[in-house]
Amino acid sequence: MDSRSRYLRDGVIAGLIGAAIVAAWFLIYDAARGQPLRTPAMLGAAAFQGMRDPSAVIITPGLVAQYTVLHGVVFALFGILIAYLIVSAQSQPSRLLLVFIALMSFEVAFLAVLTWWAHPVVTALGWWTILVANALAAGGMLVYFFVGYRSLGRTLLGPWTRIAREGLVSGLLGAAAVAVWFLLYDIAAGVPFRTPALLDAVMFHGLRDPSALVISLPRVVEYTAVHGMAFVLFGWIAAALLALADREPRVLFAFIMLFCCFEVFTFAMILTLAHWLLETIAWWTILAGNLLAAGVMLAYFMRGHQVTWREFLHAEQ
Repeated sequence: MDSRSRYLRDGVIAGLIGAAIVAAWFLIYDAARGQPLRTPAMLGAAAFQGMRDPSAVIITPGLVAQYTVLHGVVFALFGILIAYLIVSAQSQPSRLLLVFIALMSFEVAFLAVLTWWAHPVVTALGWWTILVANALAAGGMLVYFFVGYRSLGRTLLGPWTRIAREGLVSGLLGAAAVAVWFLLYDIAAGVPFRTPALLDAVMFHGLRDPSALVISLPRVVEYTAVHGMAFVLFGWIAAALLALADREPRVLFAFIMLFCCFEVFTFAMILTLAHWLLETIAWWTILAGNLLAAGVMLAYFMRGHQVTWREFLHAEQ
């Protein structure tokens, strides 16, 4: 397949993947608020009917379908642009920088255009939901391109490839450990999925009365996604410190302190957002969950850096 045909095909596929991720994010977001498909209906009404009052929008299959098609076409065109830049970067690696510039510009431009064109819709949705949706879409598109163009990862990340992999795996393992711990705890208490639903309601919906909590799958999924992304980010930071420790074992002090700070930060965040949560969720369960996650992540990291750990322990004797 020639390069033009390939970047057109890959661009369309990557764009549709990005569009599907955004659609799934807002489907979960809307369902968690008891109004499935509200976002595409609002955006469709603004785009095709010039409506500026979100409260007056009537959700109809036609309106949702119209906006979904427009949304898919825009993402497919953007995907073709990114695919072209990636294909051309095979011979001119400097163009990889343009890929990230294009992705960042798309984020800013999309939010700016939407704010100018339908400011009440942005206010109703919340600007952060749009940024998160587009960031997830960009991530999904890049993953597709990394799989299809393996040399891209080697060229772009080089020695950071291991850090990216270790951070991702360790973060997902830590997030899974906490999720399983609270699932078992909630099941033992006779209220499955109560903890993630409660945390989601507090963080994103302003819940202040635990007795008013309604446990729903969208809320559980929404919090689980944010929870996973936070752990992956933490995993990347830890993996980067561990890579430095491979050269200078004493950096492991900073690595260990990072995990200690992680424990303290969790409690500080809960006290800042909603201190009464510690009356609803026992403090020891949070501590146990985070210790379990830290143990799983450390065990994973130790497997790949045994020499560094031995040198560190030997240096301290």
